Amino acid sequence: MKDGIVHDLDRRRVLAIVALGALAVVAFLAASPSAGGATRAGATVSLRKTALGMVLVARDGHTLYLFGKDRNDRSACSGSCAHFWPPLLTPSKPIAGPGIKAALLGTTKRSDGKVQVTYAKHPLYTYMLDTRAGQTTGEGLTFFGGVWDALSAKGAAVKKQAPSTSPYGYGH
Repeated sequence: MKDGIVHDLDRRRVLAIVALGALAVVAFLAASPSAGGATRAGATVSLRKTALGMVLVARDGHTLYLFGKDRNDRSACSGSCAHFWPPLLTPSKPIAGPGIKAALLGTTKRSDGKVQVTYAKHPLYTYMLDTRAGQTTGEGLTFFGGVWDALSAKGAAVKKQAPSTSPYGYGH
């Protein structure tokens, strides 16, 4: 009887080791870059019609912003700034979607070593409070020492249109 108990304990240990090994393989595969449809393709930048007009957007349709404090193709937004204004990162060369001039797309290395997409030498960011595609709630805000603006296809800041002062809607 004692031999049967010892044999059962050995079998359980072997099964536990095999199960742990299988679990480790599954965990490794789930963490790999190709898991869940993730690819090593570059970030895509496109144009989308918004309340501001046509602006640059990320693959998910979220508005892309420039930060007025950035200089010389370098990001000045890190730490808590990057929490609220996540940089558009890319694992490889960014992709120009419809309406985007590929020659204006580029990258810059951030202080943490990650690669951020640029357009017309402006590092690109999304805004945490833009929760749906096409929102532009970050436009014109002044946070972290600079103004945040959406970008046009030319790479220029898009500004909110001033409200008309004419009752007929066309100004003076």
